[in-house]
Amino acid sequence: MSVDDIITEAREPDVEAFKVQMKSTFNTTDLGLLSFYLGVEVHQDAVAITLRQSHYAKRILELSGMADYNPASTPMEERLRLSKHSTVEVNSTHYRRLIGSLRYLVHTHPDQAFTVDFVSRFLERPIVEHQQADKRILRYVAGTLDFSLHFTKAPTAARFMGYYDSDLANDIDQARAQLEVGSPSSKGGGPIKL
Repeated sequence: MSVDDIITEAREPDVEAFKVQMKSTFNTTDLGLLSFYLGVEVHQDAVAITLRQSHYAKRILELSGMADYNPASTPMEERLRLSKHSTVEVNSTHYRRLIGSLRYLVHTHPDQAFTVDFVSRFLERPIVEHQQADKRILRYVAGTLDFSLHFTKAPTAARFMGYYDSDLANDIDQARAQLEVGSPSSKGGGPIKL
């Protein structure tokens, strides 16, 4: 016996037609609206879809021993500069495991994306200062456990907007810009229409 799950997304008439076609070919069961998938909690109603990872975030805090720490209001200290050069290294396996978990959490917490990407630069040789930056991110996670992504149905065509930052990517070791693809300039930051 083989079990495979399929998630479909389309307009209602198209989804219903797909279900009929699948049932005529395979022995299938309709489980209804998606509510949980790969650690992401999904809530759907007539006007919106909400994605959240509260349980996953709590688990990260528990495994890191920071479930009872005071929350922080931002994921990173202002003007934080980290270097790769120091003599006091930390356990790289634990560091990498934590960064991997935080990277997965970014799927529903894009407000942490920059900070998690920033500390990911030090996976090769993490030091105490990098670990302290991680703890700040975890304190921020503790204060944002119930944050979610909320997508409402758009009455008109959707528009995407991206941003870039040209402070030399906050890299004090190489001091070179690492601009996003498609950024119009290496001077100043601003919006990019996609």
